[in-house]
Amino acid sequence: MSHRPHYRLPAESRGAGGIFFWLFAGLVIGIIGFVWWTSSKPKPKPVAPEQRPVVITTNVTSAPPRVIAAAPVTPPSSNRPVAILPAAVTTNRVIAPIPVSTNKPALVPPVVSPAPKSSTTNGFPRPPRDTLEAQIVLARLAISSGSIDGVNGSQTRAALLAFQREKGLSPTGELDVATRKALVMEEPPLVSYVITSNDLARLQPISKTWLGKSRQSALDYETILELVAEKGHASPTLTRKLNPGVDWTNLVAGTEVKIPAVEYPAPKTKAAFVVISLAERRLQAFDAETNLLAHFPCSIAAKFEKRPVGELHVKAVAPNPDYTFNPEVFPESEEAQQLKTKLILPPGPNNPVGTAWISLDRPGYGMHGTPSPEQVGRTESHGCFRLANWNAEHLIKLVWVGMPVWVEP
Repeated sequence: MSHRPHYRLPAESRGAGGIFFWLFAGLVIGIIGFVWWTSSKPKPKPVAPEQRPVVITTNVTSAPPRVIAAAPVTPPSSNRPVAILPAAVTTNRVIAPIPVSTNKPALVPPVVSPAPKSSTTNGFPRPPRDTLEAQIVLARLAISSGSIDGVNGSQTRAALLAFQREKGLSPTGELDVATRKALVMEEPPLVSYVITSNDLARLQPISKTWLGKSRQSALDYETILELVAEKGHASPTLTRKLNPGVDWTNLVAGTEVKIPAVEYPAPKTKAAFVVISLAERRLQAFDAETNLLAHFPCSIAAKFEKRPVGELHVKAVAPNPDYTFNPEVFPESEEAQQLKTKLILPPGPNNPVGTAWISLDRPGYGMHGTPSPEQVGRTESHGCFRLANWNAEHLIKLVWVGMPVWVEP
């Protein structure tokens, strides 16, 4: 048996080939493992645009870096609030989105209440500036100075005294500082009055005799000046002064004139009693707590024996009454002496007792109106207590049958 020679590589050559093989295999395995690991890792979900971080960078460095969140504002095209940073913010950091609940309504600016209106309108309220305005303010309180004339006479001083005593002021009877302050004029002193066709239709001449008056259909106003003056509780003289350009003898419907703006307050209660002062020639009505309800000038009887003193009582009340003329009551009248019978005169502002009659429980006596209101308190009567028509009409609203009337000397 022959022997073949057996050849082997050297030890160095054998070892180097094995090392390269394993290095290559490890590299391939590593690449495959990396690819598998990266492909199996979960990918991040996309972030909504409104939730992504906003990076705001500015070069303004006047204030230290700070983050300020402005009030959310709802844009017209979105139903969700969006946080907006004011332009003055300075920051170099990433600002995380502010979580905002979508269930809350969008914020609205706070409602600012308007400033309260001024208590004055065209300069009112304010104190009266002169005697005329004082007379008007007093009349609005049912404190009458008679026919408003703008003159500081005895009746105006008496009205001021009544107001001062009622308000606890010093009773000076003058329009002093304290009284002027207490008298508040809420509205303008004058008002426009437009003459109507009905006003002109009421006018009629008044007979000069008792018999002639008894034959008239009414004893209404004789002139438009008389009618307008009484509507403003004013004297004819003042009414002319307030309307210097008016021709009172030839007025037509639609003519506008100025008169005092006077309206008595509606009575809240009946009077408890009335006091008439003969010496002061004034009538005052009081409630049960002796609060003054009305103050009116009045005329009294010319003869002392016809001036009743003491307690009387209201017997009857008659608005817009007629009048029974008794010749025996007018002995000074030549016509009355010739008449042998009583006469019934129709109602009206020129009726002898005016537009209101309040009978007293003494025969022939009463409180009533008059055809000449500007003469009240300055002339004397046959025994009754004479008032301006507008005052007698207001007094009717205060009295009641059986109410006591105290007449003081």
